Amino acid sequence: MAISDIPIFSMLRTRMQWHQERQRLLAENVSNADTPKFKPRDLAPLSFERPEPRPVALATTDAAHLAGLSGGERFRDKPERFAVRPGGNAVQIEDEMLKVASNQMDYQAATQLYSRSLALLKTAIGK
Repeated sequence: MAISDIPIFSMLRTRMQWHQERQRLLAENVSNADTPKFKPRDLAPLSFERPEPRPVALATTDAAHLAGLSGGERFRDKPERFAVRPGGNAVQIEDEMLKVASNQMDYQAATQLYSRSLALLKTAIGK
């Protein structure tokens, strides 16, 4: 069993990637603070809820094609990585720096939880 198959590790890894991407966006916001008409951006909050799968219909391009089964079969769409949402009309450095600090603390908490969970697993298997 791979570590990536354990849900807590997968969720923590996704959380750390989200924080890295948010840090990149916040750094862009700060670096463009003096750019005219720049609109700051931020990531939408991360959610681990699974989206409801939508039905997919088969397309027939020829009358000789079989129609296939209708209903019952549902496929999951590939979700977007992280949704970016635009901010206001101007960058406020104080607010952005508070977001950066908060993001850094959350990232550090996730990395500590990840490393301690790995240490627990190593202890459990005797390595």
